[in-house]
Amino acid sequence: MKNLPMLLLLCVVVCSAYPLKGAARDDSMDLAQHYLEKYYHLAKDVKQFVRRKDSGPVVKKIREMQKFLGLEVTGKLDSETLAVMRMPRCGVPDVADFSTFPGMPKWTETGLTYRIVNYTLDLPRDAVDSAIKKALKVWEEVTPLTFSRIYKGEADIMITFAAREHGDLVPFDGPGMVLAHAFAPGPGINGDAHFDDDEKWTKDTSGTNLFLVAAHELGHSLGLFHSANSEALMYPVYNPLTDLARFRLSQDDVNGIQSLYGPPPASPDDPVVPTESVPPEMPDMCDPTLSFDAVSTLRGEILFFKDRHFWRRSLSIPEPGFYLISSFWPSLPSGVDAAYEVTIRDIVFIFKGKQFWAIRGNEEEAGYPRGIQTLGFPPTIKKIDAAVFDKGKKKTYFFVEDKYWRFDEKKQSMDPGFPRKIVEDFPGVEPKVNAVFEAFGFFYFISGSSQLQFDPNAKKVTHILKSNSWFNC
Repeated sequence: MKNLPMLLLLCVVVCSAYPLKGAARDDSMDLAQHYLEKYYHLAKDVKQFVRRKDSGPVVKKIREMQKFLGLEVTGKLDSETLAVMRMPRCGVPDVADFSTFPGMPKWTETGLTYRIVNYTLDLPRDAVDSAIKKALKVWEEVTPLTFSRIYKGEADIMITFAAREHGDLVPFDGPGMVLAHAFAPGPGINGDAHFDDDEKWTKDTSGTNLFLVAAHELGHSLGLFHSANSEALMYPVYNPLTDLARFRLSQDDVNGIQSLYGPPPASPDDPVVPTESVPPEMPDMCDPTLSFDAVSTLRGEILFFKDRHFWRRSLSIPEPGFYLISSFWPSLPSGVDAAYEVTIRDIVFIFKGKQFWAIRGNEEEAGYPRGIQTLGFPPTIKKIDAAVFDKGKKKTYFFVEDKYWRFDEKKQSMDPGFPRKIVEDFPGVEPKVNAVFEAFGFFYFISGSSQLQFDPNAKKVTHILKSNSWFNC
């Protein structure tokens, strides 16, 4: 199937205590290997569990899994880790390859249709109808989206029950394993949700609760990915202990879906909300006065940070994506001060105040945040205004008010003789710098709504642009 859309699976795998003996240990290792390959992008040719190499790829992936799912980060297949591996969960990778994301897809229309193509025999038809309607209502209440049911023809979201092979190249595998899968928004099979008819679907939690699985899957059908927040509906692990009578979306789920579609329209009957309680509107990327908090490259793309959000500009995709920072990196603060990518280490550093964080793709690195003084800044420096890594010189430039420091990434120390005046070595660039990044051999300095293209070899400004000129406005 060409251009197979992103598939989201719910699965459960068997686990046992670790270490184990004989066949039981081998089974546990095989299942854990499969889990890490499927959900954490462990290469399929990696040898199984070389325990003595703490820095080996399998240990790293175990640590990634433990960190994302809120477990103690040991790097070992301990009993708690294996216990989580056997729990029902959604199968979109928790740690995806950020550089290959095509951008979070979403529906362009707010009025969507759905069709229940067939039914499970586990529940009366009206119970299935009610569960699906209730699952859609969860998302309808916090967005401008509306859902209308049709009974024939092609709907935006086609809902089916099927067993084993069912025509999408991802067969179900019988009871107790894969529960369901869904596709991200788009034409054709995109947006559709399939439920494994070998499961025992129920209205309560005596079996697999259809409403809970459907609400999660339909979140994917609307364009949401996973959350690291264990209280969120979009957390990867299915929770049969959920209090169905008091179910409500977490704020994390609401923030995620509203980052795609915005809040629901105000009703004329709604009470007037005090101005200070109204959340800030999403910034208009084509506003001629638009400024940014920070800008950084990441694996060939450019990230423009603003308040709680960021735009993600890929040169291969005309339209930039717009996301909540917390939807990718839950621990990062909003309103960041500076950001830069060290390409030789595949790490982006994020600064706010006197602290900084490190991310690799959509994974947050352990051991952060750290204080900026660990980089060699004097205690008098309270924040970094902007930063950029020079690929050729392997140096990072930190800009603070009218001065800059230079950091040697190989020696991991500040160069002597700094700080220096910005105007001395970057003529034409006036303080204060809000953001700076490198692209095509140029440094791009952003101050307010203005952007300067600076040639570091000629040491001169070559073009003056608007800050949002990268958005094709």
